[in-house]
Amino acid sequence: MDLAHTRAVITGGVSGLGLAVAQHLVAHGGKVALFDINDDKAGSAIAELGADKAIYLRTDVSSESEVAENVVKARTFLGGLNVAMNCAGVLGPGRVLGKDGPMPLSTFQKTVMINLVGSFNVAKAAAQAMQDNAPGDDGERGVIINTASVAAFEGQIGQAAYSASKGGVVGMTLPMARELARFGIRVMTIAPGIFWTPMVDMMAPQVQASLAASIPFPSRLGKAEEFAQTVAFILGNRYLNGETIRLDGAVRLSPK
Repeated sequence: MDLAHTRAVITGGVSGLGLAVAQHLVAHGGKVALFDINDDKAGSAIAELGADKAIYLRTDVSSESEVAENVVKARTFLGGLNVAMNCAGVLGPGRVLGKDGPMPLSTFQKTVMINLVGSFNVAKAAAQAMQDNAPGDDGERGVIINTASVAAFEGQIGQAAYSASKGGVVGMTLPMARELARFGIRVMTIAPGIFWTPMVDMMAPQVQASLAASIPFPSRLGKAEEFAQTVAFILGNRYLNGETIRLDGAVRLSPK
């Protein structure tokens, strides 16, 4: 896919990995619609990207109706829609049996609703819009990219909710790709390891150093631009479909 013709919805788009993807796409001529609930950071994100290239639409991805409504608005602003990038997510940390008792079901539900159901809501709304696109090379009409995590495979203690939600994202990738193939829509997932994010910035230097040391090679945290480059690679290689790519420096999470 020519990035200059990319018209993308990006959830979690005003910061972190989502913003990095938006920056990369816009830098290469694309246009983006940022779905997020972080109003405080939205203004600076749009100012950086350019009001002619980006729009912010406050969106709770766990709301089916809100997502559907804003996908229509995004498509209008963008002049089309051929990419959906799911980056919105929460950690939902907590032990199944913690010091204060069992994990509240609300914690588990919120994590799954945002990370898994939110990704599904955006994917299906985007697919509905993409199915009417004119077919490009190989008959492609669009690409959906989800964000999972290495915790989908090696969840740590305290990550039961998070791992379940990200495991669900991995699990729906292939069946969704198989189903949407008839429309020329590809579905891919990226499972990042430990990346520099606003949350990591708040950690103590010794904690950051410990995290970096746990990664075999290169022994550092992932950079947001490396995630964005992976997204661009997926968009440009049409034979990538129905797969989850680990982007993690060969790290395998320990139990805790």
